[in-house]
Amino acid sequence: MANQNEALLIIDYTNDFVADKGALSCGGPGQALADNIVALAEEFRTSAGWVYLPTDVHTPNDPYHPETKLFPPHNVRGTWGREFYGPLKPWYEAHQDEERVTMYDKTRYSAFAGTALDLRLRERKIDTLHLVGVCTDICVLHTAVDAYNLNYQMIIHKNAVAALTPAGQDWALDHFAHVLGAAVVD
Repeated sequence: MANQNEALLIIDYTNDFVADKGALSCGGPGQALADNIVALAEEFRTSAGWVYLPTDVHTPNDPYHPETKLFPPHNVRGTWGREFYGPLKPWYEAHQDEERVTMYDKTRYSAFAGTALDLRLRERKIDTLHLVGVCTDICVLHTAVDAYNLNYQMIIHKNAVAALTPAGQDWALDHFAHVLGAAVVD
């Protein structure tokens, strides 16, 4: 059970990153996380924890954004690709007006880069972050590195994160545990 000093970060769990027709999808491994992510979200929501949904947003062909050169257009505001995947979408729609459930835009890999996340967490005296979502070796990893540097305790739910490749998944899980000191749990 979560407590008031813990937050669940559901990172980038959108159609573009998870669905079969997503622009930058991790496919089946990401789709398999849906029930685990929603169960964790509900656990946090009902047990005094906090649920944050930092969600990638982009403008197609933005010449100033480094991802434009690296990846196809994805998570464009107002598109199907940016909607939450599977059962997370109706879960979020049912709880989006609750104080302890917050979705916000992010434009970089890390949920901390250019956002007010650290301020929100510190205002609420949150010291422990549970990370889930996609991609394990990109946005989840960069969020974890920043969380480590900001001195948060971290728990990575390995049955609720997925990468684009098995090698990326294995590397990131090892990095979380052995370099960032995170607890990696089922």
